[in-house]
Amino acid sequence: MQELSLTAQDWKRQSKQVQGEIYAMLDRLDAGELEPEASEATREQVRALLRQLKRDRDAMVGLVAEDTTFIDEIETRLKELEKRAKHKFHLVPPAPTNAQIDYAEKRMRHFAQGKSFYKLFWVFFIGCFLGVMVERIWCFVRYGLYEPRVGLIYGPFNLVYGIGAWALTLALYPFRNRGKIFSFIGGALVGSAVEYACSWFQEMVFGSVSWDYSSQPFNLNGRICLLYSIYWGVLGVLWIKELYPRMAKVILKIPNKVGKPLTFVLLIFMVFNTVMTGLTTLRWMERCQGKPADNAFEVYFDEHYPNERMESILSNLVFLDPVEESPQP
Repeated sequence: MQELSLTAQDWKRQSKQVQGEIYAMLDRLDAGELEPEASEATREQVRALLRQLKRDRDAMVGLVAEDTTFIDEIETRLKELEKRAKHKFHLVPPAPTNAQIDYAEKRMRHFAQGKSFYKLFWVFFIGCFLGVMVERIWCFVRYGLYEPRVGLIYGPFNLVYGIGAWALTLALYPFRNRGKIFSFIGGALVGSAVEYACSWFQEMVFGSVSWDYSSQPFNLNGRICLLYSIYWGVLGVLWIKELYPRMAKVILKIPNKVGKPLTFVLLIFMVFNTVMTGLTTLRWMERCQGKPADNAFEVYFDEHYPNERMESILSNLVFLDPVEESPQP
């Protein structure tokens, strides 16, 4: 068969020709007039032609998919440029386009290009912090209350937000220059999956929950629900079109000489912070169950991280099995 042409008409004409050859071979096989060796050779020839047809089909599908992606990407970029041109006055400076970020990263040969390990860690780290700040402001505006809203014992960080930012970036990065519908669907799916996984892990490991959607319609085991999945979808659009480009612009300002070593320092801090949070929370749960300290580490936790301090830090954490608290040492 000839090399695949880029025109659909040529491909269709070649396909019809090959189909005719295959039908003719199958007719000869059905007639039973061929010798065994000739029959086997004919069957193998039919298989070879089918493989060629499949390769040609996949090539045509790939070409169409590439064109579709290109068209959507260019339309999206044009809309972003037109939107920036129409609005001369901005209360908040407009976010740079993802195309601008891509170009700047390549031009500067930045240490955190694309979706490298360094970029994803900084997205995770900043997400842990920004999520807490946004939730604090939301609680204050809506309820007039100041709550820590943290998930780690050191600093204003919450792993759920960081993991969510990391997962959204990783999943939506390939669609950063495409239409919003891709970002919405991806955000809804990825955000819901992260929320469900975090809820399940917390319940299985610590026997506690930080949120429960059982009262919401269309919920799944109280861990996720339709309403918050929609919120995740909206967040996906805002994230990849507005928040991620701004965050990437900030990361671009970190010098290459400083960026890599600082990344590993912060990584060690976050690992230590996470481990300490897990150990102190487990000890907190054991104290609530009336279990005395068995070793020097537990004595240290009892002295430096008593129930009152843990309750003030992890104010949203609720143990599933209510028990009477034991006296503090």
